[in-house]
Amino acid sequence: MDPLQRRLLPSTTALAAFDSVVRLGSFSAAAVELTLTQAAISRQILTLEERLNTTLFIRGGRGVALTPQGVVYHKSIQEALALIRTASLHAITGSPSATLNLAILPTFGTRWLLPRIPNFVSEHPEVTLNFATRIGVFDFASEGIDAAIHIGGDDWPNGECTFLMEEIVAPVCSPAFLKDSAIASEQDLLRLPLLQMRSRPLAWEDWFSSLGIEGKPLANMGFEQFLGVAQACIAGLGVALMPLFLIKPELDSGQLIVASHHRVRSRSNYYLVSPEGLEPPKPVKAFREWLLRETAEFRELESASLPSQ
Repeated sequence: MDPLQRRLLPSTTALAAFDSVVRLGSFSAAAVELTLTQAAISRQILTLEERLNTTLFIRGGRGVALTPQGVVYHKSIQEALALIRTASLHAITGSPSATLNLAILPTFGTRWLLPRIPNFVSEHPEVTLNFATRIGVFDFASEGIDAAIHIGGDDWPNGECTFLMEEIVAPVCSPAFLKDSAIASEQDLLRLPLLQMRSRPLAWEDWFSSLGIEGKPLANMGFEQFLGVAQACIAGLGVALMPLFLIKPELDSGQLIVASHHRVRSRSNYYLVSPEGLEPPKPVKAFREWLLRETAEFRELESASLPSQ
C-alpha cells in the first residue's frame, strides 16, 4: 500500500473516537464511553485531523461542534462503520446479524404495535428486536436504526417510505366535560377549549371544514404525544381529535367519551421508513412483509367501522 492509500485509511480507533465525540457532544463523554482518557481522545482526534488535513471540530468552552467538513465526513463514514460492525459480528458468531433496530412512535408503539409483536416473534424467532422511541425525522446511519414507524408525509429525506395506513380521528373528552359543556351539535365545539397535537396544527380546521362549519377554531393547548392529549382530556381541559384505536383503554374504562361520531381522515399517514438506496437486510424485509399484512387487516376493520361521510 502506497503512502497516499495509507493516509486515506485512518485507524479504527481514531474513527471510533471521532464518532463517539460527535454523538455525545464532548471529549470527556467519549472518553467514558470508550474507556480512554480525555487526553487520549484528544490525541486521536488531532491525529485524524492531521491525516485529513482539515479541522473537524470547533473547540469551545461549552463543548465541541462539528465544522461543515466534519458534518460531511461523519455522515459519509457511518455506512462504513456499520459494515465493519456487521462483518465483525459475522466473524465472531459465524452467521450474519439477524438484529432489527426499530424506531417506534411512543403511543402507536405501545398501544398498537407491541401487542402484535408476539405474532412476528413466532414467525421469525431468529430475529432479535431492539426498540427505540423516536418522534420526527432523523438520520438512520448516525442513530444506528434500521427502520422506523413514521407518522406524517412520505417525504423523509433519503428514506424509502412504505404506506401502512391512514390516520382517522374523532373528537373525544371526559364524560364530565361533555355533560357540563351542553354540546347539542358539532357547531358547539367551536366555543369550547380545543386541544391538539403540535404536529397537526390544521386538524381542527379540517374537521370543522368537513362538516361545512365556518369559523376559526382556536386550539388552547398543544402536545407532542397522544397520551399527553388523552390525559389532558381526562383532566377536563378540553376536547381533542384522536385516533380512537390509540385510546381504546380510556374509552373502554369510561375515562374518555366520543364527543361526536363524525370521523375524518387526517393529513398524516403511517409509514414504515428505511434508508433509501440500500438493499434492506433480511430482518427489515421480514418485518415489512409482516407489518403490511397486519396493517392491511387493521385497515379493513377500520374501514368497516367508519361511518360513510
